[in-house]
Amino acid sequence: MDKWDDRFMKMAYFVSTWSSCYKKDRQVGAIITRDKRILTTGYNGAGSGIESCKEKGYCLRTKLGIPSGTCHETCYAIHAEQNAIIQAAKMGTSVEGATLYCTHQPCSICAKMIINSGIKRVVFDQGYPDDFSMQMFAEAGLEIVKFDTLK
Repeated sequence: MDKWDDRFMKMAYFVSTWSSCYKKDRQVGAIITRDKRILTTGYNGAGSGIESCKEKGYCLRTKLGIPSGTCHETCYAIHAEQNAIIQAAKMGTSVEGATLYCTHQPCSICAKMIINSGIKRVVFDQGYPDDFSMQMFAEAGLEIVKFDTLK
């Protein structure tokens, strides 16, 4: 890792502060970069026109007793990685060969999107209980970097 990894991970954490997730420990930020330039950002939050959990005053997953790392589809939020990829698509920006920085390890659904979008490197800080995503990254040949501490 180098000073750019540190800078971009700090930016991902800053973007995570925009999250509309009800749970403080699940506010996730992501940025996609290429050639030391930020292409897009993303944070986890409800889709356009949908009231967020913060606005509703509760977490649907907690209310239903859904354990972390399972049933990803039962949530109002779109994951940070997904939002960053979607923003690139909306703007017509290719992420081929890019690096994705994320505050948390991507889930298996995000891993599939990351792999097929052409992103080649993923740097993440906090773990997530989804070993299958790591298996897919390895099989697809992506470079995965576990970022341990902010400098």
